[in-house]
Amino acid sequence: MPKLIAIDWGTSSFRAWLLGARGTVLDEVPSGPGILSVPEGDFDAAFETALGHWLSTHPDLPVIASGMITSRNGWIETPYLPLPLDARSLADALTAHVTKRGRRLHFVTGAVRNPDHGLPDVMRGEETEIIGHLAASAVAEGLFVLPGTHSKWAWVEDGRLTGFDTCMTGEVFAILRDHSILGRLINDGSTSSDAFRRGLEAGRGEGALLTRIFSARSLALMDRLEEGEIADYLSGLLIGDEVAGALSSAQGPVTIIGRGDLAERYRVALAHAGAEATLAAPGMARAGLWEIAKLAGVIG
Repeated sequence: MPKLIAIDWGTSSFRAWLLGARGTVLDEVPSGPGILSVPEGDFDAAFETALGHWLSTHPDLPVIASGMITSRNGWIETPYLPLPLDARSLADALTAHVTKRGRRLHFVTGAVRNPDHGLPDVMRGEETEIIGHLAASAVAEGLFVLPGTHSKWAWVEDGRLTGFDTCMTGEVFAILRDHSILGRLINDGSTSSDAFRRGLEAGRGEGALLTRIFSARSLALMDRLEEGEIADYLSGLLIGDEVAGALSSAQGPVTIIGRGDLAERYRVALAHAGAEATLAAPGMARAGLWEIAKLAGVIG
């Protein structure tokens, strides 16, 4: 019997699950419009369109959502929760909202580091995935990386998120590939693991990153890098620099929470840097949503 509808709603992605006892997946919507793709920002309509088949059958089922849906560009902007925080903190800070059709939702808020001093940093959605991993694996501490457009490196101590850093590697790669002189030579028709590893080596090199980045063009001009290898080389260089920076301030095993090719690239990069890295099991967002909903009393 269904117990909860859980939604992971990001900038460019939408995933939802119909969950039964103990968080078992009964059905899922694997994809849908991210918040920037919702026509005229009508999130009520997008919600009904994506999940109407569940909502009509189970109109009183509780709903919980996390991710950029709670950002300034999303449905309901929720305040950031300062560190340190754990699953109980997020459960106590849920924001309730009633849709135009009277359906009740619960939004998980984001996290903030250094809100009043130094350089602040924020996340929305990744905190729920981390909580999901902690609940699913009974792990209480460690270093985590969540690859993406804006990758997050997070530190957990005694079951609480105590710190994190954001690295804009994915977005910088896309900008350089699509809107810079480096991208004019790129042929994206193939992939090269060797070029990626060459990039990782350059990413761990000496000197300013902005100087080393230009090698993606200069190597190609000297016929030492094929056009079909440039993108992988550039990806490796940026990820390699990111990993080197993260490991310079934190040691020990790293858990990668992510999916697909990008998560595998980070695993290779971490291994190349001599770090022990493991890929978390899939489904950490829904596991986190279930745990938070349970602690908040949204489900029995």
